[in-house]
Amino acid sequence: MTDLLLGVDVSTSTSADPVGAARAAERLGFDFVSASDHPVGTRPSYETWTLLTWIAAATSRVAVVSRVLAVPLRNPALVAKMAESLDRLSGGRLVLGLGGGYADAEFRAFGLPVPTARQKVAGLEDAVRIARRLWTEPAVTYDGAVHHTDAATIEPKPAHHIPVWLGTFGPRALAVTGRLADGWLPSLGHVPDGTLPELRDRVLSAAAEAGRDPAEITCALNLSVRLGTGGGADLTGAPAAVLERLAGLRELGFTAFNLQAPREQWERLASEVVAALRGGRRRPLTEKLR
Repeated sequence: MTDLLLGVDVSTSTSADPVGAARAAERLGFDFVSASDHPVGTRPSYETWTLLTWIAAATSRVAVVSRVLAVPLRNPALVAKMAESLDRLSGGRLVLGLGGGYADAEFRAFGLPVPTARQKVAGLEDAVRIARRLWTEPAVTYDGAVHHTDAATIEPKPAHHIPVWLGTFGPRALAVTGRLADGWLPSLGHVPDGTLPELRDRVLSAAAEAGRDPAEITCALNLSVRLGTGGGADLTGAPAAVLERLAGLRELGFTAFNLQAPREQWERLASEVVAALRGGRRRPLTEKLR
Protein backbone atom coordinates (compact mmCIF):
# COMPACT_ATOMS: atom_id res chain seq x y z
CA MET A 1 0.00 0.00 0.00
CA THR A 2 1.24 3.50 -0.85
CA ASP A 3 2.83 5.43 1.99
CA LEU A 4 0.87 8.38 3.29
CA LEU A 5 2.11 11.92 3.71
CA LEU A 6 0.48 13.65 6.67
CA GLY A 7 0.98 17.25 7.64
CA VAL A 8 -0.46 20.09 9.69
CA ASP A 9 -1.07 23.72 8.84
CA VAL A 10 0.80 26.23 10.98
CA SER A 11 -0.81 29.29 9.42
CA THR A 12 -4.11 28.43 11.10
CA SER A 13 -2.60 27.26 14.37
CA THR A 14 -3.81 29.09 17.47
CA SER A 15 -0.21 29.03 18.71
CA ALA A 16 1.63 32.35 18.76
CA ASP A 17 4.84 30.37 18.24
CA PRO A 18 4.87 28.87 14.72
CA VAL A 19 8.38 27.49 15.18
CA GLY A 20 7.32 25.76 18.37
CA ALA A 21 4.31 24.37 16.51
CA ALA A 22 6.52 23.08 13.70
CA ARG A 23 8.89 21.45 16.18
CA ALA A 24 5.91 19.80 17.85
CA ALA A 25 4.71 18.52 14.47
CA GLU A 26 8.17 17.09 13.84
CA ARG A 27 8.23 15.41 17.26
CA LEU A 28 4.77 13.95 16.72
CA GLY A 29 5.82 12.34 13.45
CA PHE A 30 4.03 14.50 10.90
CA ASP A 31 5.73 14.61 7.51
CA PHE A 32 5.28 18.29 6.73
CA VAL A 33 3.98 21.63 7.90
CA SER A 34 2.24 24.07 5.60
CA ALA A 35 1.25 27.71 5.47
CA SER A 36 -1.30 29.51 3.31
CA ASP A 37 -0.54 32.64 1.30
CA HIS A 38 -2.73 35.61 2.18
CA PRO A 39 -0.49 38.60 3.01
CA VAL A 40 -3.26 41.21 2.93
CA GLY A 41 -5.73 41.84 5.72
CA THR A 42 -6.31 43.04 9.26
CA ARG A 43 -5.78 39.61 10.82
CA PRO A 44 -2.18 39.31 12.09
CA SER A 45 -0.18 36.95 9.88
CA TYR A 46 3.26 36.06 8.57
CA GLU A 47 4.40 36.27 4.97
CA THR A 48 4.44 32.66 3.82
CA TRP A 49 7.93 32.31 2.38
CA THR A 50 9.53 34.10 5.32
CA LEU A 51 7.64 31.90 7.77
CA LEU A 52 8.55 28.63 6.02
CA THR A 53 12.21 29.66 5.82
CA TRP A 54 12.27 30.45 9.55
CA ILE A 55 10.63 27.11 10.31
CA ALA A 56 13.01 25.15 8.07
CA ALA A 57 15.97 26.72 9.87
CA ALA A 58 14.59 25.63 13.25
CA THR A 59 13.71 22.03 12.32
CA SER A 60 15.62 19.09 10.89
CA ARG A 61 13.22 16.53 9.43
CA VAL A 62 9.79 17.96 8.70
CA ALA A 63 9.16 19.30 5.19
CA VAL A 64 7.73 22.74 4.48
CA VAL A 65 4.87 23.22 1.99
CA SER A 66 3.58 26.49 0.59
CA ARG A 67 -0.20 26.04 0.47
CA VAL A 68 -0.25 27.61 -2.04
CA LEU A 69 1.76 30.60 -3.27
CA ALA A 70 -0.46 32.86 -5.39
CA VAL A 71 1.54 33.20 -8.61
CA PRO A 72 0.36 36.78 -9.40
CA LEU A 73 1.93 38.07 -6.15
CA ARG A 74 5.53 37.17 -7.10
CA ASN A 75 7.66 36.98 -10.22
CA PRO A 76 7.81 33.28 -11.16
CA ALA A 77 11.49 33.29 -12.13
CA LEU A 78 12.39 34.81 -8.77
CA VAL A 79 10.20 32.20 -7.03
CA ALA A 80 12.18 29.50 -8.84
CA LYS A 81 15.40 30.92 -7.39
CA MET A 82 13.81 31.27 -3.95
CA ALA A 83 12.71 27.65 -4.12
CA GLU A 84 16.15 26.39 -5.08
CA SER A 85 17.71 28.34 -2.20
CA LEU A 86 15.23 27.19 0.44
CA ASP A 87 15.39 23.59 -0.73
CA ARG A 88 19.20 23.65 -0.64
CA LEU A 89 19.40 25.34 2.76
CA SER A 90 16.82 22.97 4.26
CA GLY A 91 18.47 19.81 2.97
CA GLY A 92 15.78 19.01 0.41
CA ARG A 93 12.67 19.63 2.50
CA LEU A 94 10.64 21.95 0.26
CA VAL A 95 7.41 21.20 -1.56
CA LEU A 96 6.58 24.18 -3.77
CA GLY A 97 2.82 24.66 -3.77
CA LEU A 98 1.49 27.11 -6.36
CA GLY A 99 -1.93 28.43 -7.29
CA GLY A 100 -3.47 30.88 -9.72
CA GLY A 101 -4.64 33.17 -6.92
CA TYR A 102 -8.32 33.61 -6.19
CA ALA A 103 -8.31 36.62 -3.80
CA ASP A 104 -8.54 39.46 -6.31
CA ALA A 105 -8.97 42.01 -3.52
CA GLU A 106 -5.44 41.23 -2.33
CA PHE A 107 -3.99 42.05 -5.74
CA ARG A 108 -5.89 45.35 -5.84
CA ALA A 109 -4.81 46.24 -2.31
CA PHE A 110 -1.13 45.82 -3.19
CA GLY A 111 -1.49 47.71 -6.47
CA LEU A 112 -1.03 44.62 -8.62
CA PRO A 113 -2.90 43.85 -11.85
CA VAL A 114 -5.91 41.57 -11.38
CA PRO A 115 -5.64 38.72 -13.87
CA THR A 116 -8.64 37.25 -15.59
CA ALA A 117 -9.51 33.62 -14.87
CA ARG A 118 -7.85 32.60 -18.13
CA GLN A 119 -4.72 34.62 -17.31
CA LYS A 120 -4.49 32.99 -13.89
CA VAL A 121 -4.37 29.51 -15.41
CA ALA A 122 -1.97 30.57 -18.14
CA GLY A 123 0.23 32.32 -15.59
CA LEU A 124 0.27 29.22 -13.41
CA GLU A 125 1.38 27.09 -16.35
CA ASP A 126 4.06 29.65 -17.20
CA ALA A 127 5.31 29.59 -13.61
CA VAL A 128 5.77 25.82 -13.57
CA ARG A 129 7.47 25.74 -16.96
CA ILE A 130 9.82 28.61 -16.06
CA ALA A 131 10.80 27.01 -12.75
CA ARG A 132 11.44 23.60 -14.27
CA ARG A 133 13.57 25.04 -17.04
CA LEU A 134 15.55 27.35 -14.74
CA TRP A 135 16.25 24.38 -12.48
CA THR A 136 17.67 22.29 -15.32
CA GLU A 137 18.85 24.48 -18.23
CA PRO A 138 21.87 26.82 -18.49
CA ALA A 139 19.90 29.81 -19.86
CA VAL A 140 16.18 30.19 -20.36
CA THR A 141 14.35 32.41 -22.80
CA TYR A 142 10.65 31.84 -22.37
CA ASP A 143 7.79 33.72 -24.01
CA GLY A 144 4.64 32.63 -22.23
CA ALA A 145 1.10 33.89 -22.32
CA VAL A 146 1.68 35.92 -19.14
CA HIS A 147 5.28 35.54 -17.95
CA HIS A 148 8.57 35.88 -19.79
CA THR A 149 12.32 35.41 -19.30
CA ASP A 150 15.25 36.55 -21.43
CA ALA A 151 18.33 34.31 -21.26
CA ALA A 152 17.72 33.89 -17.53
CA THR A 153 20.19 31.84 -15.51
CA ILE A 154 20.31 30.66 -11.91
CA GLU A 155 23.06 28.75 -10.16
CA PRO A 156 23.42 26.33 -8.63
CA LYS A 157 20.81 24.04 -10.06
CA PRO A 158 18.80 22.03 -7.51
CA ALA A 159 20.58 18.93 -6.31
CA HIS A 160 17.40 16.91 -6.86
CA HIS A 161 13.86 17.24 -8.16
CA ILE A 162 11.79 19.82 -6.23
CA PRO A 163 8.15 18.66 -6.04
CA VAL A 164 5.58 21.13 -7.36
CA TRP A 165 2.00 20.76 -6.12
CA LEU A 166 -0.80 22.84 -7.64
CA GLY A 167 -3.98 23.95 -5.88
CA THR A 168 -6.45 23.83 -8.78
CA PHE A 169 -10.17 23.30 -9.38
CA GLY A 170 -11.37 24.37 -12.85
CA PRO A 171 -11.09 22.16 -15.96
CA ARG A 172 -8.21 24.07 -17.60
CA ALA A 173 -6.27 24.33 -14.35
CA LEU A 174 -6.79 20.64 -13.61
CA ALA A 175 -5.43 19.83 -17.06
CA VAL A 176 -2.32 21.92 -16.35
CA THR A 177 -1.88 20.01 -13.12
CA GLY A 178 -2.04 16.67 -14.86
CA ARG A 179 0.36 17.74 -17.60
CA LEU A 180 2.99 19.40 -15.44
CA ALA A 181 2.69 19.00 -11.66
CA ASP A 182 4.02 16.46 -9.18
CA GLY A 183 0.97 16.84 -6.98
CA TRP A 184 -2.58 18.13 -6.80
CA LEU A 185 -3.56 20.00 -3.62
CA PRO A 186 -7.22 21.10 -3.54
CA SER A 187 -9.06 22.21 -0.41
CA LEU A 188 -12.03 20.08 0.61
CA GLY A 189 -14.02 23.16 1.64
CA HIS A 190 -13.85 24.54 -1.91
CA VAL A 191 -15.01 21.35 -3.63
CA PRO A 192 -18.74 20.60 -4.04
CA ASP A 193 -19.86 17.41 -2.33
CA GLY A 194 -19.24 14.28 -4.35
CA THR A 195 -17.09 15.90 -7.05
CA LEU A 196 -13.65 14.96 -5.71
CA PRO A 197 -13.40 11.71 -7.72
CA GLU A 198 -14.40 13.52 -10.92
CA LEU A 199 -11.83 16.27 -10.39
CA ARG A 200 -9.13 13.74 -9.57
CA ASP A 201 -9.99 11.79 -12.72
CA ARG A 202 -9.54 14.97 -14.76
CA VAL A 203 -6.03 15.42 -13.35
CA LEU A 204 -5.02 11.83 -13.94
CA SER A 205 -6.55 11.73 -17.43
CA ALA A 206 -4.60 14.85 -18.40
CA ALA A 207 -1.43 13.19 -17.11
CA ALA A 208 -2.07 10.07 -19.19
CA GLU A 209 -2.83 12.16 -22.30
CA ALA A 210 0.51 13.94 -21.81
CA GLY A 211 2.31 10.59 -21.74
CA ARG A 212 2.90 10.66 -18.00
CA ASP A 213 2.30 7.89 -15.48
CA PRO A 214 -0.71 9.09 -13.42
CA ALA A 215 0.63 7.15 -10.45
CA GLU A 216 3.50 9.65 -10.25
CA ILE A 217 1.12 12.43 -9.16
CA THR A 218 0.57 12.89 -5.43
CA CYS A 219 -3.10 13.54 -4.77
CA ALA A 220 -3.10 15.63 -1.60
CA LEU A 221 -6.06 17.16 0.18
CA ASN A 222 -6.25 20.17 2.44
CA LEU A 223 -9.02 19.88 5.03
CA SER A 224 -10.00 21.21 8.43
CA VAL A 225 -10.41 18.77 11.31
CA ARG A 226 -11.81 19.10 14.81
CA LEU A 227 -11.98 16.28 17.32
CA GLY A 228 -15.16 16.36 19.39
CA THR A 229 -18.16 18.60 18.95
CA GLY A 230 -18.38 21.98 17.30
CA GLY A 231 -18.93 23.16 13.77
CA GLY A 232 -16.88 24.97 11.20
CA ALA A 233 -14.62 22.08 10.17
CA ASP A 234 -14.71 19.74 7.18
CA LEU A 235 -14.34 16.73 9.48
CA THR A 236 -15.76 16.85 13.00
CA GLY A 237 -16.30 14.08 15.54
CA ALA A 238 -14.65 11.43 17.64
CA PRO A 239 -11.22 10.16 16.53
CA ALA A 240 -12.78 6.97 15.16
CA ALA A 241 -15.18 8.98 12.98
CA VAL A 242 -12.40 11.24 11.66
CA LEU A 243 -10.25 8.18 10.98
CA GLU A 244 -13.06 6.52 9.05
CA ARG A 245 -13.59 9.59 6.87
CA LEU A 246 -9.87 9.96 6.14
CA ALA A 247 -9.64 6.26 5.33
CA GLY A 248 -12.51 6.74 2.89
CA LEU A 249 -10.71 9.64 1.23
CA ARG A 250 -7.65 7.47 0.95
CA GLU A 251 -9.73 4.85 -0.81
CA LEU A 252 -10.61 7.58 -3.33
CA GLY A 253 -6.91 7.81 -4.14
CA PHE A 254 -5.63 10.60 -1.86
CA THR A 255 -2.20 9.81 -0.46
CA ALA A 256 -1.45 13.05 1.38
CA PHE A 257 -3.51 15.03 3.87
CA ASN A 258 -2.84 18.54 5.14
CA LEU A 259 -4.77 18.88 8.38
CA GLN A 260 -5.93 22.25 9.65
CA ALA A 261 -6.58 21.50 13.30
CA PRO A 262 -6.36 23.27 16.66
CA ARG A 263 -2.83 23.03 18.02
CA GLU A 264 -4.08 21.52 21.28
CA GLN A 265 -5.50 18.55 19.35
CA TRP A 266 -2.31 17.58 17.47
CA GLU A 267 -1.22 15.05 20.12
CA ARG A 268 -4.54 13.20 19.89
CA LEU A 269 -4.57 13.39 16.11
CA ALA A 270 -1.09 11.89 15.98
CA SER A 271 -1.77 9.08 18.44
CA GLU A 272 -5.43 8.24 17.74
CA VAL A 273 -5.84 9.04 14.05
CA VAL A 274 -2.55 9.36 12.19
CA ALA A 275 -0.92 6.25 13.66
CA ALA A 276 -3.93 4.11 12.75
CA LEU A 277 -4.19 5.63 9.29
CA ARG A 278 -0.55 4.87 8.57
CA GLY A 279 -0.86 1.29 9.76
CA GLY A 280 2.74 1.37 10.92
CA ARG A 281 4.11 2.02 7.42
CA ARG A 282 6.72 4.74 7.24
CA ARG A 283 9.67 5.51 5.01
CA PRO A 284 12.12 8.41 5.21
CA LEU A 285 10.49 11.64 4.13
CA THR A 286 12.86 12.27 1.23
CA GLU A 287 11.96 8.92 -0.27
CA LYS A 288 8.27 9.76 -0.09
CA LEU A 289 8.63 13.17 -1.76
CA ARG A 290 11.04 12.29 -4.59
